[in-house]
Amino acid sequence: ILDLMLPGMNGLDLCRLVRHQGIDIPILILSAKGTETDRVVGLEVGADDYLTKPFGMRELIARCRALLRRYKAKGKKDSKSVLKFADIALHADECQVFLADKEVSLSPKEFKILELLISQPKRVWSRDQIIDQVWGYDFMGDNKTVDVHIRWLREKLEETPSSPKYLKTVRGFGYRLG
Repeated sequence: ILDLMLPGMNGLDLCRLVRHQGIDIPILILSAKGTETDRVVGLEVGADDYLTKPFGMRELIARCRALLRRYKAKGKKDSKSVLKFADIALHADECQVFLADKEVSLSPKEFKILELLISQPKRVWSRDQIIDQVWGYDFMGDNKTVDVHIRWLREKLEETPSSPKYLKTVRGFGYRLG
């Protein structure tokens, strides 16, 4: 339950930040602003429901229950199972990676990079796209950090890291699987 009038922060900005970070939780906005434009903006930045003040407590509880019911049902259907590419199996829910049925230990960033690449095999991802997806738009470091993480992934996943079979460099563009 998110009130738009938060001290020190705009509730819409918080909602936008939560969604940008990929956090999938139900968000119900409470606000005294009740115009159609206000409601549409709230829903477009990522809220699942919008309730204007004043409201009845029973309605708030009913809306929360409905959101939670849909969220739980969605979780059962959308549960990420196993993403596979060649000998690599990524178990997203358990944060585990297996290479030829042998578990490989990855750092959280390495795991997220591999998850991104394996989610769309053959797609070429630029360094900037990888940074946006894995570190976020507010990352202030050097985009060469992607190269370092790819090198570490290759050391863990490739038989011959200098001649990779899985994690390919597309010269001048970025990286891809396959």
